Amino acid sequence: MKVRLLVAVSVLASVLASACATGRATVAAPLGQSTARPGSTQAVAEQKAGGPVNASAAILQDFSARIAAYVAVHKKAAGDGAAIKESADATRIKDAQTGLTARIQTARATAKAGDIVTPEIRTAFRRLMYPELKGEDGRDARAVIKDDAPASVPLKVNAKYPDGAPLPTVPANLLINLPQLPKELEYRIINTHLILLDVDASLIVDYIPNAIQ
Repeated sequence: MKVRLLVAVSVLASVLASACATGRATVAAPLGQSTARPGSTQAVAEQKAGGPVNASAAILQDFSARIAAYVAVHKKAAGDGAAIKESADATRIKDAQTGLTARIQTARATAKAGDIVTPEIRTAFRRLMYPELKGEDGRDARAVIKDDAPASVPLKVNAKYPDGAPLPTVPANLLINLPQLPKELEYRIINTHLILLDVDASLIVDYIPNAIQ
């Protein structure tokens, strides 16, 4: 019995020594411990969320919070816009929209790309859309995007969407994967870029460059 035990111990020691020498020996990380590289996008999201399991949820919650902050700016600028919408006077409606656009632009005079769709959110959105752009359904979606693309739209935060320019639709298979927006905002795709459009102000709120890959 003692001989067998000594042999077993000797064999185990030999295996461990060999594994360590070749770099194959590993130590299991504690349950729930992150494997993200310090300072990476994943690590930042995990730090905000309190753990790797909730990182993706934290990124989308951050997006929702930023959208809510924008909507608050929109509502303050709009004031009592309901009465204007119900008006039959086209000139009055146009003047009201122009005024709303100007007030939002003033309120967000320092706004820049990435204020709402941060780099982390951009990465998350691209991952959400990418699976829907593969295969036959993906080809159909790309065709719709290409056919609906307007000739020229400035890719600039706080810029007015050109009057008369077509508003390309977002294919349903892409839209269903994206976070739902409040009624003040819509997603639109301009060539390969995804923009957040303020519907009433006809204003580009933020955008994701090369969202369609």
